[in-house]
Amino acid sequence: MKDVDSPVVLVLKNIIQYQKNTENAVYIQISQQIINAIQRGIIDKGAVLPGTRILSQSLKIHRNTAVAVYEELASQGWVEIIPNKGTYVLFPKPKTANIKAIHGNIDLVNEYAKTTGFTFQTSFHLAPIDEPNTASLSINDGQPDLRLHPVHQFSKWYSASMKKKNLIAKWNKTNSYSNFEVQLANYLNATRGFKINPNNIMNTRSTEMSLYIISQLLLKRDDIVLVGDLSNYAANMIFQQVGSKIKTIKSDEFGLNVEQIEKFCKKEKIRCVYVSPNRDYPTTYALSPKRRLHLLKLAKQYKFAIIEDDFDYDFQFEGTSKLPLACSDTNGQVIYLGKLGQSLFPSFQTGFVVAPENLIVEAKNYLQILDKQGDLIQEQMLSELIYEGEIHRLIKKNILIYQKRLDYLCHLLDQYFKGIITYRKPNGGLAIWLEFAHKISLIKLAKEAANLNLHLPQKILYQNKNICAIRFGYGQLNENDLEIALQKLKEAYTKILQ
Repeated sequence: MKDVDSPVVLVLKNIIQYQKNTENAVYIQISQQIINAIQRGIIDKGAVLPGTRILSQSLKIHRNTAVAVYEELASQGWVEIIPNKGTYVLFPKPKTANIKAIHGNIDLVNEYAKTTGFTFQTSFHLAPIDEPNTASLSINDGQPDLRLHPVHQFSKWYSASMKKKNLIAKWNKTNSYSNFEVQLANYLNATRGFKINPNNIMNTRSTEMSLYIISQLLLKRDDIVLVGDLSNYAANMIFQQVGSKIKTIKSDEFGLNVEQIEKFCKKEKIRCVYVSPNRDYPTTYALSPKRRLHLLKLAKQYKFAIIEDDFDYDFQFEGTSKLPLACSDTNGQVIYLGKLGQSLFPSFQTGFVVAPENLIVEAKNYLQILDKQGDLIQEQMLSELIYEGEIHRLIKKNILIYQKRLDYLCHLLDQYFKGIITYRKPNGGLAIWLEFAHKISLIKLAKEAANLNLHLPQKILYQNKNICAIRFGYGQLNENDLEIALQKLKEAYTKILQ
């Protein structure tokens, strides 16, 4: 009897169905159906599968596809391929087994321990910043709208990056810098006025990772770090975790009060100043040119570092963005933190550090411990998006959308909160600073808003004896969302006054 008439071949011809234009490759579809047949006993253990030539003819597939089917089955342990003999069906044994209890409490064997059986040091500096939220609308501190991410385009770009023939070779290389860092250096030189080379850059998963690594290098216990009196909660936690002492500096509509920084320097040794000069967090106010020059002068004179967090440089609506402090630094005092790809889905965004080469070398040593693997495919894709100008086009396109949303938000604020809330329209960024004319309990406001299905997280609420304000992130809300959010916020405000 010929092989093509064998029972196994007849079974395969009857059960195998596949489609060529689907997400799953043909060889995956076929191998999954063969596995299903083995599991159900339709194909017995020990059965000999037809050769790849016969399989390809029987199923009308390319012979390379037939080879891929058997390789897939073998990799999962469903068949054994014996050269010059054939492909034999196996039935893999379970890879895991329940561990029998060695003493009592048999009923608790499958329950995982809730606490450790040993002691460890907890940190009161670190606390969860995300709150449970089931509301249909949520206000954040200024994140982009993920709905604007070009999903279909990115599917093609990502797929193309995966298929690059030199991907494996790049993965195995250990150059001092990558092609992505070359492209990123060129991009920053063109868009932000830098004059850097790849040796001045380290890319990370996020700005928070960048700041954590820099703080490990820069700070020791009891070192003094100056931050704004409101400042960034995540940055403060990182500084405190290192053991540094945080001292706050007053800020106003011109940014950090640099004269107060100078007074600190005359009294105590300052290790670094953390600042967001382009748009202060959370107030959105920019550091004035006069204060920028003064701060650089002080850094040189008193030999402290400036950590410049330029978290939303890309979102500039009116005028032109002020060049980073680091561009005016000729003495190596500024460590620049930035983000790339904020118009993209979070997994495609990346943080980066720009600093003198000697610091970058040491920072990369820390990065090797935290994230040796990195994301080569992400870097490959972002490199091409920079080179082809796609990043610039995406930013330009989204800026128009966000500017329109900001304009509409200001219109709604004038409509619903005139005389109640004061604000200054920022020239960019994805958040606006709202100050209440008369003090109210923002915690109560958040509770009333939650009852109306509107989430106001505590991290956007700022209240002390002098301030009653909200950092209102609008980027993720379209015009319809903004309308609903402002109506609910006004309703919640009215209720707490009753």
